[in-house]
Amino acid sequence: MALSLAFAALALAVMWHRWGGTVEDSLAYFNTARYLRGEVPFAELRAPFPYRVTIPALAALWPGDLRSGFATLNWLATAGTAVTLSYLVFRAGGERRRVLLAGLLAIVSVPTYWYAPYLLTDPGAIFGRSVFALGVVTGQPWLALAGGLFATTVREENILLLAWLLVFGRVGWLRGGIVLALAAIWLIVVRWYVFPGLPTYLWVPNIGTVIAALRDQRSLLSLVSAGVIVIPLAVLAWRHVPERIRPLKGILLMMAVPPLYAALSVRIEGRAIWSLYPFLIPIAVFAPGLIRRREK
Repeated sequence: MALSLAFAALALAVMWHRWGGTVEDSLAYFNTARYLRGEVPFAELRAPFPYRVTIPALAALWPGDLRSGFATLNWLATAGTAVTLSYLVFRAGGERRRVLLAGLLAIVSVPTYWYAPYLLTDPGAIFGRSVFALGVVTGQPWLALAGGLFATTVREENILLLAWLLVFGRVGWLRGGIVLALAAIWLIVVRWYVFPGLPTYLWVPNIGTVIAALRDQRSLLSLVSAGVIVIPLAVLAWRHVPERIRPLKGILLMMAVPPLYAALSVRIEGRAIWSLYPFLIPIAVFAPGLIRRREK
């Protein structure tokens, strides 16, 4: 409990300076929440952002100022991610300092400072992914299903997590199939019945997009700052992780595909690496030499 409160306080301190800001994508999510409150017309919505409705809907239901409510949800999700990843490392046999490091890597990071206070859906999706990862590592399929389903309602690409559970036999076909079907139904209902008639969009890989991204110093700096610590540590730890952590390596590679496709089609920034923290951090904290004292 004390560690959870400490993580919550630390996350609040890191996020406070940029609390409730809007820029680029976050404005689209903010308008979605405002639409759900009846403050803006349907014409203000821009696909695909309204389809990721869960966090904006919760923010719209939150009493008081919409910006503050949205940011508060992101704060709770960020603190929850730190607690979940720390517990995951503990259950995987990590020594106390590795447990603490997992939470610190989730909070004391450029993405948490730069993106988490904004009105984005990423913190909610990352929290769902963390719960999914905990379920996989601890052998609790119901927890993995719940985390994967919640993450899918936040961002559509997380349906891959539910498919992974089925393909690799982590859940029974009946139970897993039902949850996967529920996730698919959710996506269909939101897309064609809750927000019908929005202008269609299509992401197509384009070499011009890649060249533009390589010339965008801000995007490159965002990528480097998000991955400069966790990626090298994860590379060092790749062959040394405990048996329980090993499934996360395959999941990490699988979930790297959607942001890679986005990089080829739209743009790329540090949020792409941030979204992989639930799988990167449990690997990274087991880098050899990171904790010098022998584990008991």
